[in-house]
Amino acid sequence: MTLSIGPLGEGWFLYRAGQAAAYPAPARHAPARIPARRRQPEPDMRTLLAPLVFALACTSPPPEAPVITVTSQHIVAALAATARPEADRARDAARKPAEMLAFAGITPGQRVADFIPGGGYFTRLFAEAVGPSGKVFALIPPAGAEATGPDPVRAIAEQYANVSVVQQSFTTLTVPEPLDVIFTAQNYHDLHLARFKLDVAAVNRQIFAALKPGGVCIVVDHSARAGADVSVADTLHRIDPAIVRRELEAAGFKYDGESGVLRNPKDTLIVAVFDPAIRGSTDQFVMRFRRPE
Repeated sequence: MTLSIGPLGEGWFLYRAGQAAAYPAPARHAPARIPARRRQPEPDMRTLLAPLVFALACTSPPPEAPVITVTSQHIVAALAATARPEADRARDAARKPAEMLAFAGITPGQRVADFIPGGGYFTRLFAEAVGPSGKVFALIPPAGAEATGPDPVRAIAEQYANVSVVQQSFTTLTVPEPLDVIFTAQNYHDLHLARFKLDVAAVNRQIFAALKPGGVCIVVDHSARAGADVSVADTLHRIDPAIVRRELEAAGFKYDGESGVLRNPKDTLIVAVFDPAIRGSTDQFVMRFRRPE
């Protein structure tokens, strides 16, 4: 039997034993309809850029702090304050208070400590400069046998609402709030006076701990000759600046610069600071040390 197939109009035919049998062609189906792809909305550029903006915000440095100068408004106002006594104003030419406040970076709202403030010359200036939103802590040692009366800075604390007196041993010193600035003028050498028997390294560690990360310690003092022993603190009331730097760096501070506004090359550095020939015009170093962030 022979079978064969072939086209027949709209169908197929089958030859079998010479006979043809027609079969209808398979039904033709319309091609499947593919639904039209919906047009996706254009992406919002703000959505695309958001991760980039966030990344830049996280990596960009913080805005720089404003530069403080002797003409900054709060410093000019502090020096001009009517509450300052005339005796203080008379010392301005020698003590360069505007330069000192600018070098220390004093700004309104800060927490500042005046370490061994003496008569409070700088305490008043700090109180005026930091303003009512700031605070000033006058750090004084415990009363000793040499005290002859109330510490004069207590009267200043009564005059200014933003000034508080903190009287403690310096080797265990603590302050109520972390500080932006600790400032000491003409007193660092006193830490080495033999009669006080202070552990100066311990004092400097407490000063370091009292500051905020990034806070600064300003030291102003009478210069001794390079290489002079700390014993000159007793005899001349001076100190070699290299000793101060070495001691504060040992406490963890980073040296952050120096101002030469109180330098006096005519000072021989070998006479006592109370000698009438040099009193009030000694050569003084002004150094800034920063607690690392």
